Amino acid sequence: MPRVALVTYDPRPEPSHDIDLPVLLRALQEAGAEADAVFWDDADVDWAAYDLAVIRSTWDYSRRAGEFVAWAERCGKATRLANPTGVVRWNTDKRYLGDLAEAGVPVVPTRYLAPGDATDLPSDTEYVVKPTSGAGARYAARYTPQQRETAVRHLARMHEEGLTAMVQPYVRSIDTAGERALQFFDGRFLHACRKRAVLSPGTAFDADKIAHPGLEPWTPTPAELTVAERALAAVPEAPELLYARVDLVDGDDGHPQVMELELVEPNLFLDLHPQSVPAVVAAILSHATR
Repeated sequence: MPRVALVTYDPRPEPSHDIDLPVLLRALQEAGAEADAVFWDDADVDWAAYDLAVIRSTWDYSRRAGEFVAWAERCGKATRLANPTGVVRWNTDKRYLGDLAEAGVPVVPTRYLAPGDATDLPSDTEYVVKPTSGAGARYAARYTPQQRETAVRHLARMHEEGLTAMVQPYVRSIDTAGERALQFFDGRFLHACRKRAVLSPGTAFDADKIAHPGLEPWTPTPAELTVAERALAAVPEAPELLYARVDLVDGDDGHPQVMELELVEPNLFLDLHPQSVPAVVAAILSHATR
């Protein structure tokens, strides 16, 4: 009987928002596995007692990125970790978009401003500022050229906290076509969703935001599948990926581009796609028994 740890975080005093977790726990247990939900930063967990640790909803990691990567290093030495430590290290810093671009994958054009860099912001187009380590649109906001002073204060706040900023053109197609999330498990396409724009004009960077507004099932186009597969093929340790989510938007030319590549703790949206649960469970058990 394989032992599987589904790795999450301690949200207290708030309740957990991971509605996938109880579904996966029950399905794994019904399939004959011994499955537990465990907090990644629980010092009492014996990771070596598990055949596989699957990172699921470690949704506080972006505020503790260095600590989280160090945990992944330790866990990966004690047991099989999905996704692997090298993937975690690479994907927790969104400068990976530069690696994808160098590999010929179409991505949203991105510049990076580290603490100490000159404040180089667009003067002729709407743009987005967000951190290279972030989740749920934390510290993200969109600006017009006329809002430069507000954007500069945003950058200063991030730089004071040691964060590197990303600057991207605001992709206007999101307002009409939305953003599509294509899920893959064990290298195979699983299902897809579409959501509306997350960043509204005038919303402060430190305001709470709805991470997945207007979420609905989506059937990806052949072009979307092709771009997603190209992105995954460019990932270090790609053959070892258990799960992956590729977030796509349409560029100015109408073709899909990668907005983000979620390889650490993507929401699987199993509530919208309950038919995918057996495939997810089968893939987890396969990795646990390798």
